[in-house]
Amino acid sequence: MAGTTSYTQFMALPAERLWRVLGDLTRWPEWNPVVASVDLHAPPAVGVTGDYVPAGRVSAIVHERLAKPFVITSYEPARELVIEQPEPAGTLRISWTLAARDGGTEVTQAVTLEGASAPMFRRIIGDRLVRGTALGFVRLARLAGIELRPVAQTAAGDPLNVVIAGGTGALGRRIAADLTCRGHRVTILTRRAHPELPFFQVCWDGRSVGDWAEVLRGPGRTAVINLAGKLVDCPPTVRNIDELRSSRVDSTSALVAAAARLERPIDYWIQASTTAIWSDMGEVRCTESTPLPVGLPQMTGVAQPWEAAFEGANAAHRTILRTSIVLDPESPALRRLAGLTRAGLGGRVGPGDQWFSWIHVTDWLALVRAALGLDPGIRLPDGVLVAATDFPVRNRELMAALRRHLHRPPAPPTPAPLLRVGAIFLRTDPMLGLTGRHATSEVLPHTGFRFRYPTLDEAFTDLLG
Repeated sequence: MAGTTSYTQFMALPAERLWRVLGDLTRWPEWNPVVASVDLHAPPAVGVTGDYVPAGRVSAIVHERLAKPFVITSYEPARELVIEQPEPAGTLRISWTLAARDGGTEVTQAVTLEGASAPMFRRIIGDRLVRGTALGFVRLARLAGIELRPVAQTAAGDPLNVVIAGGTGALGRRIAADLTCRGHRVTILTRRAHPELPFFQVCWDGRSVGDWAEVLRGPGRTAVINLAGKLVDCPPTVRNIDELRSSRVDSTSALVAAAARLERPIDYWIQASTTAIWSDMGEVRCTESTPLPVGLPQMTGVAQPWEAAFEGANAAHRTILRTSIVLDPESPALRRLAGLTRAGLGGRVGPGDQWFSWIHVTDWLALVRAALGLDPGIRLPDGVLVAATDFPVRNRELMAALRRHLHRPPAPPTPAPLLRVGAIFLRTDPMLGLTGRHATSEVLPHTGFRFRYPTLDEAFTDLLG
């Protein structure tokens, strides 16, 4: 029994500079907080052994009592490093590979667990080694010399100063990490600073213009990515819907008001929205030109004023990104779906014919970069853009694919009444599972953009190992 989870990130640094950090295993804890310490028994080379201790009291005790020393099985400077850790009835293998690309290096980390003990050790250490890799690579890039703080730029080809509102959420962290590793200067606007995040952070209240607005005045090219807003995974009470709306509208209005005071417009502005703006559309095929329904409280009643608050923003290029469900191992949506499937609750939900529109996180990141003008091969028009693959699936197809990739047998369906009861205990909205929409883009096929993971099987193969 084996499973591999990999993560690849482009870094705007030469392989030799990255290797100074990555190739020194004793520095592993500096960029991966899951590892507490590393002790090599000799200078690094093939066949050299060593010990590492995972962070966390329980994990450290289990590892120190059961694990034998790891051994370096591949060591090619500036190209590849592989270690293998014998486990009781199994093996943990971690590899890092570096490949030169135009303007930098592509770094891939792969974590493989095999043997009878693989499921147990994936829970003890494997998942922890994988989770947070994006942030770990930011720390690696910083140690290797990437500049994090915004600086002055003047030339059109220089890095962007990118201000991300709502950058501490799952998607915010991913795009902040991706842009930072690519050499752009990221500032996160947040209601409270998160010391564990390796980004430059500025506090704001998300409602009014304050000193934080100075981050929009950086010389050189400036971009805004507005992802701010309360998570929709909450009971649909009147109070919660009001908070969903105000958290989005107020933050957007504050950003628009701050930008209006600037001497020159923001160069690129990506305004988050959602394909849930169409609510439950049944068999209607939604695209950028599909009219919006009227009078629906959630999510139409949240997303419509959210987009309206962006009107007239002082920006040279403006994109409203109506994002579908983003499939990301660290996102709440996929983690909940995978968790329910592993627990034997992977049957269809309700009737099972509701549409599920989605996009792989890698494609979402590529779409954001294109909207920031960072991909010369793709030219996106201003206006509304649907971030969803060309192949939505029905709920029954989604759950069947999850069971197949997680090696789970057929499961009984979850009736709508049972889901509504369960949602009370999970403090969520049952309609998130019972409704859906077929949303695709009629714009993207004409821009040069191509999905790396167009189908659900391709996405799950990458995301679930």
